[in-house]
Parts: sequence; C-alpha cells; structure tokens
Amino acid sequence: MRRIIILGSTGSIGTQALDVVAANPGRFEVVGLSAGSNRELVAEQAARFGVADTAFGAADSERLVRTVEADVVLNGITGSVGLGPTLAALESGATLALANKESLIVGGELVTGAAAPGQIVPVDSEHSAIAQALRSGTAAEVRRLVLTASGGPFRGRSRDSLADVTPQEALAHPTWDMGLVVTTNSSTLVNKGLEVIEAHLLFGVPYERIDVAVHPQSIVHSMVEFVDGSTIAQASPPDMRLPISLGLDWPNRVPGVGAPLDWTTAQQWTFEPLDGEAFPAVGLAKRVGLAGLTYPAAFNAANEQAVLAFHAGAIGYLDILDVVTRVVDEHVPGELSLGGVLEAEREARATADALIASAG
Repeated sequence: MRRIIILGSTGSIGTQALDVVAANPGRFEVVGLSAGSNRELVAEQAARFGVADTAFGAADSERLVRTVEADVVLNGITGSVGLGPTLAALESGATLALANKESLIVGGELVTGAAAPGQIVPVDSEHSAIAQALRSGTAAEVRRLVLTASGGPFRGRSRDSLADVTPQEALAHPTWDMGLVVTTNSSTLVNKGLEVIEAHLLFGVPYERIDVAVHPQSIVHSMVEFVDGSTIAQASPPDMRLPISLGLDWPNRVPGVGAPLDWTTAQQWTFEPLDGEAFPAVGLAKRVGLAGLTYPAAFNAANEQAVLAFHAGAIGYLDILDVVTRVVDEHVPGELSLGGVLEAEREARATADALIASAG
C-alpha cells in the first residue's frame, strides 16, 4: 500500500486523486492533505479518509511534507508557490507526482538537480503520455517529442480576430474544466509553452526536437517519434484520473481507473500545425527555456499578472502576450536559487504591473 500526501486536495487534481484513492482502498492510503484556504472541505476530506495531518498554504505544505512520512507526494498546488513543496518532497525521498508544472518550470535545474533518477513522475496528461510512450525505446532512440494541444476555444482564428476576445470567451475551453489562469493560458497557448519547457526539463530532449501539434479531439495526449520512423502515441478519452493514477503508482497501471476508447463507434482524429503568428506563446516559451536561469520565472510571473489584469478589464486579450514579451525582454537574470527565483518573480510582477498601468 502506498502512503500518499496530496497537496492542493480541494482543487481539480486533488479531488480527482481522492476519487482514485477511494476506488482503490487496498492500494493507497492518504496520510496528509493540504489546501490554500478551504478548511471546511479539507476537514470533510480528512474525516472521510482518516487523515490526521493537514496543512494550509505553501509554507505549511512544506512542513507537512517534511514531517509526515509518505511514499508519494502529489503536488497539485496551482502556481509557482508550489516550488518550496516540490523541493521539500524531493528532499524527503518520496516519489513526486508532479501536477504543479510551474514549480519545475521556474525552478529548472534547481528542481532537476535535487531529484534522483525517476523520482519525478509527471501528472500532466501530455507528459504522462510521453513518459508512457518512452518505455517503448531507449533515450538514444528518441528523435522527437510531440506535444498535442486542443487549440483551445480560438483554434483557427487569426491574430487580428482575437483583439476583442472577452474573459468569458477565454474561459470556454472545449475539453478541460480548469481554473481561471490555467484555462486562460490554454486559450493563449501559454500553457502549451510552459509544457514545452516542462518536457525539456523532464526528459532532457533539446528544444529543437520538441514540437506541438494541434489535435482538437484531445484523444492522443502526446507522442514520441523514434529514430526508425515509428511514432508511439498514448490515446485515451480525456480523463485526468488516468495520469493521476499513474503518478500515484508509477509504473503500475490501476485497473478500471478510466474508460477505454470505444472502437465500435466511428470517429475521426485530426492533426494540424500550430499557427505561431496567431499564438506566439510557444515560440516565446522556447526562447525563455533556452535562456534558462530566472527567465522562465519571469515569464510565468508576468503571465499570471497579465491574465489577472485581463480578467479585471485592465487590458485586452492580445495585451497578455505583449506584456509578457516586454517583461521577458527587459528581464535581467539572477541566480538560480530559491531566493533568486522569488526575487525574479517579484521584479517581473512589478514590471508587468507597471506596463499594465501604463496601458490603462
């Protein structure tokens, strides 16, 4: 039985992880729960699963990870505040089931350098798909990683046509039900850009060999192309409980966690190239990733500020990426340490806020 700590237990990832645990009582035991502020729901979860140790906020989540012995820590916290808990989980020696992509992206080599081989198991559906497909060959046999993207609600539209997008339209994702920032990031494809950086850090494949393909059906979650010309794809209905279950019990598969595809029903899967002119976020993310150091932290922090400003009516939809690009261009990189990352984020948020204020 694997002992599990769930950070972000009241969010989408956390609640679905608890669904997986509840359906497999002999396989998992929850020994710790943390959330941002929803004490009432955490109390209900703790009572349901018999959990004695709970925490609230990032700092308390770090304390939880350091004081409660666990086999797996699922980091489902939203945002770069998850960096401290990520590092604490790695230091504890537990397997880190990582849904908090921001902590890896802003931490970069600070995180990968603290991890033992195989200690980080990705929970994002795209990276879980790649991890599964990579079991089909050796690292030397990998030619290319292909991350799939649904294209979001604005797939097929030109850049000019996006000028008047409303916050409500940006939140109308065709496939996934996510929070405000992540859903907006999916519409701008910033989320896919972050996932490209994450893929590089997780799997060590150079940026020039990581591509993005638009796949509106969200059935093929990502692919690995091998040197002999074969491509291995992981396909399943869009259900996060599958990659979550793999994160909790990697490399073992949990029976019945998701419904399989129905091969008796006619269906079509389509793929198309990414329109980099309408959606420049992926290209910008690759540039940021190649620059390394604290550039990814500045990129992520500036985007968070710009997204919130957009939803507050302070800037337009296209201004989101314009603000982020200007912050990245003006960023002076600092030391890649926890303190350096936090300072880079603080400076990037201040610069973004100044740009947002001048735009108003």
